[in-house]
Amino acid sequence: MPQTLRIATLNIHKGVMGLNSRLSLHRQRDLIRQTQADIVFLQEVCGERTSHLHLKLETQHEFMADSIWSDFAYGKNAVTSSGHHGNAILSKFPIVKWENENISAHQVEQRGLLHCEIAIPDWEQNLHCICVHFGLFGRWRDHQLLSLKERIENLVPAEAPLIIAGDFNDWRLHARKILGSDLKLKEVFEHTSGKPARSYPAILPLFRLDRIYARGFHIQHSKIHGGSNFSRVSDHAALSATMTRL
Repeated sequence: MPQTLRIATLNIHKGVMGLNSRLSLHRQRDLIRQTQADIVFLQEVCGERTSHLHLKLETQHEFMADSIWSDFAYGKNAVTSSGHHGNAILSKFPIVKWENENISAHQVEQRGLLHCEIAIPDWEQNLHCICVHFGLFGRWRDHQLLSLKERIENLVPAEAPLIIAGDFNDWRLHARKILGSDLKLKEVFEHTSGKPARSYPAILPLFRLDRIYARGFHIQHSKIHGGSNFSRVSDHAALSATMTRL
């Protein structure tokens, strides 16, 4: 019966990096594998892409999952002339239910909440996982945070284990009140280090944009995967955490 879970989150920037759109998807997959995560939260994942730079035989979330994560879900958010992209969750355990909710606050930025229920062997309740990628403007993020709060209050039982992770774009730390005070979630880096992680830009992280929040867990360890060696992988650092079910 697994009591300890490893979680990772990464904005993969559609699998490319730099001004010349260099393909970095293979390096990103290698990095995520190194975290040994049981569940992975990904943002800016291409579900379809016509460019020659991208994999043609499978979607990016299928490529990332490969033989390591047996289950995955993808939520289409933004549709462009070259395809579409959104959030994805990869899991070593069965995803028994999932839904993607449109939380776009403006037509120029298409955003969604990917909400999965995951069956962990011998757990009395399913684990609820929500992958997020919030907007660039504060008033849009406020709208999206309220949508997230409403979804949790309506669809996640108070006693059920819950993990929320992704790119919050919340450098002003406005999510603290709603997710911390109102919904009683712990941000893993605040719990282990006193503040959310600096995760952007990956080469020299300054801004605290990416988060992992949890409820119903003891947080054992958290780690930032960034720095100069990471600059060819993604513009965001990856975050990981180890947590034990209460």
